[in-house]
Amino acid sequence: MKRAWTSAVCALLCTAPVAKASVALLMEEPYGEFGAFNPTGHAAMYLSNICAETPTRLRVCHDGEYGSVISRYHKVDGYDWVAIPLISYLYAVDSIDQIPASIGKAEVAQLRDDYRRAHLERLAPDTADGGVPKGEWTQLVGSSYDRTIHGFKVETTREQDERFIAYVNDEKNKGHFNLFFHNCADFSRAALDLYFPHAVHRNYIADVGITTPKQVARALVSYSKKHPELNMTAFTIPQVPGDMPRSHSVDGVTESLVKSKKYIIPLVILSPEVTGGIVAAYLVDGRSHPPKNATVFHINDAEVTGAPVVPEEPSGGRVLLPGPAPAQTK
Repeated sequence: MKRAWTSAVCALLCTAPVAKASVALLMEEPYGEFGAFNPTGHAAMYLSNICAETPTRLRVCHDGEYGSVISRYHKVDGYDWVAIPLISYLYAVDSIDQIPASIGKAEVAQLRDDYRRAHLERLAPDTADGGVPKGEWTQLVGSSYDRTIHGFKVETTREQDERFIAYVNDEKNKGHFNLFFHNCADFSRAALDLYFPHAVHRNYIADVGITTPKQVARALVSYSKKHPELNMTAFTIPQVPGDMPRSHSVDGVTESLVKSKKYIIPLVILSPEVTGGIVAAYLVDGRSHPPKNATVFHINDAEVTGAPVVPEEPSGGRVLLPGPAPAQTK
């Protein structure tokens, strides 16, 4: 039965139209202790037609490749940004047939370390005694083990992709991360600005001028409504089942203050006037939620079809990522 279903899906994919190039904002849910302190989450960019020649150099994808995820990180060998192949970024493996249906903490740690030793030794070398290094390199691989990811995809052109590659490769890749004014969401905002000038902006009311993943998503959705030719679609990549702690919803700045008792109660006591202003900012321009009609990417889809994430057309609540990039010609 499974063989027949696989053959049918393969036949469908082989006769489907060639996937267009696209860029997708990945708004990733917060998790862990830092996520509890700062629930704004993480922002990254999935580039369907741009691949990582190395983790710090980009190129146009070859036939059969799935693109890459690029983002800004804090203290990863002194670099400002790092790019990782899509499947590895989501699941810490090299191919779709290696993706686990469920996973435990020990298995996650092992998959990440195996991938690091095979591909990221230069960025995260062994400790002096040959052990696993500490640091934020773990955020580069296996993101779907830690959190649910909400995606917002728009179509791009070959020219836009080449312009992005040239700009990013030519810029000095030196880390200067700043949580307030030079964070991961700022990187995504700048990346989208290269594709669509002035599409994304800060929110000085709801986020007091700090760029957040949620604001980048809101701005991109708003821009796409004015430019329907971009064919925006929304999708969700669920956190992989297992005993890893579950992630939680993404919030903006004033939203996180209003929704959290540990913040709002002390603020009310210390400064009712300031608290009133925060609540007003949240009510005026701080409330938003991921689209209810976003399609969902399931691991079983990837295992059966051999295709990853980002929807072309919703179908039964599930989605296939754009398939491998088509062969490129000059």
